[in-house]
Amino acid sequence: MASLKEIKTRIASVNSTRKITSAMKMVASSKLHHAQVAIQNMLPYETLLEHILKSFLVSTPDAQSLYAEPHKSVKRVALVVYSSNSSLCGGYNANVLRLMEQVVKEYRNQNVEVTLYPIGRKVEERVDRDGYTKAGSFMELAEKPNAAQCRDIARTLSELYRKGEIDKVELIYHHFKSAGTQILVRRQFLPFDLSTESIGAFNDRDLSQNMVTAKAQEYLRKKREAEGGQVKEVKPLNDDFIVEPDLPTVITKLVPKLLDLMIYTALLDSNASEHAARMVAMQAATDNADDLLHDLNLEYNKSRQAAITSELLDIVGGSVNN
Repeated sequence: MASLKEIKTRIASVNSTRKITSAMKMVASSKLHHAQVAIQNMLPYETLLEHILKSFLVSTPDAQSLYAEPHKSVKRVALVVYSSNSSLCGGYNANVLRLMEQVVKEYRNQNVEVTLYPIGRKVEERVDRDGYTKAGSFMELAEKPNAAQCRDIARTLSELYRKGEIDKVELIYHHFKSAGTQILVRRQFLPFDLSTESIGAFNDRDLSQNMVTAKAQEYLRKKREAEGGQVKEVKPLNDDFIVEPDLPTVITKLVPKLLDLMIYTALLDSNASEHAARMVAMQAATDNADDLLHDLNLEYNKSRQAAITSELLDIVGGSVNN
């Protein structure tokens, strides 16, 4: 059995660690809230732009876009991979890196040249370590999402695709569904999907709360059902379009805007998922510290009681001998 001093030292150490994990959980919760607000502010524009563009293209038989036409053969592929700049967020980065390596291996087996656009320090370090072809450094975006820089990346990829220097572009990131659920997705960026069936496919986020425990989420779900809260469906737009000044000009303006938004949306999703994953990890670490403190306090009390009992026996035994 450990001595009282050793147990007391361990209790102090675990208490110190618990304070750190609890503080990190609160910081992650605050950052998650800001990330959710950013997504919420962006969603109406994204949803309406996607609906207008795809409905317009489908209802206009003559509408064509170079970004929607697949190349005859795929020889060069670009991957935009999103990770975080820091760790302590559970398996968030490990899952992204694992999928990235699987995709790169898959394309290399097909003799396809792969170029990576790493967004985040963790993925960039892995790209440099393994010697993959890298198109640049975008670590600052993982910390502070910026729509202008995302637009530059989207325009660069679109131009390379238009010139035929890249045959396909994919995104690898975590799609944020709720504070407790983040889904790792591999999404095609170019050629662009014009089908109306995919409208709103990625707008299934729950931005109403940032609690991660199952009981808390179940309580909020039942409360919303009791209040009769239902998600309102988006009303379909009038698909009878009058095109001014001409069809090619409208296509040339709208498609790049939606492509820009896809890169930015993936970044916001990834950013929110990172903070949610870190919040869950720090909550689990804090709970584990509480359990360990409980066991250590029991052990300390038992050791202390044993020491007191031993001292009493020595006193009683000495008095009897006298």
